[in-house]
Amino acid sequence: MKRRALTIVIVATILLAAQAGAVHLKPTLRHNSHCTTDEHVIFNCTVKAAKIVSLCASKDLSKDKGYLQYRFGLPGKLELEFPKTRTGTQAQFHYTHYFRYQVDLTEINFSIDGNDYQIFDTYNGEEKPVVSEEGVAVTPAGSDKEARFLCRGRAKSDYSSLPDVLASDQ
Repeated sequence: MKRRALTIVIVATILLAAQAGAVHLKPTLRHNSHCTTDEHVIFNCTVKAAKIVSLCASKDLSKDKGYLQYRFGLPGKLELEFPKTRTGTQAQFHYTHYFRYQVDLTEINFSIDGNDYQIFDTYNGEEKPVVSEEGVAVTPAGSDKEARFLCRGRAKSDYSSLPDVLASDQ
């Protein structure tokens, strides 16, 4: 009984210290994502070789505060994180959305060292068969050949905050 009471006191002390800012508890990663539990998932899916594509945002993302980051790699092992810093990230991304009956196209574009990246989410119900693809495309610097990494299954996505945050073409 004394041991249980001591455990409760220790846990309560840690929680109170964390709330006061004295202890920084490391946020945990979401399942099959590079976004943490204290971030908003803008886009997330698994592509070939079990690699994960994630676009994560701080919960306070707006035009002038918060951050947006692209992360890519194996679960728990980042191979690429862009931008490296979390300040002024909104200027690094460009958002495009086109919608009409039977067609819905979303793109988030950015460049890293001259290589162009495009997170895409496309639906074209006018095509037979219907075309629906999600993933990331990479065009190396000085090349016109694009490498496409398609999502295995449906991506988790929520683009609702992007029109108010990023430069965009509608």
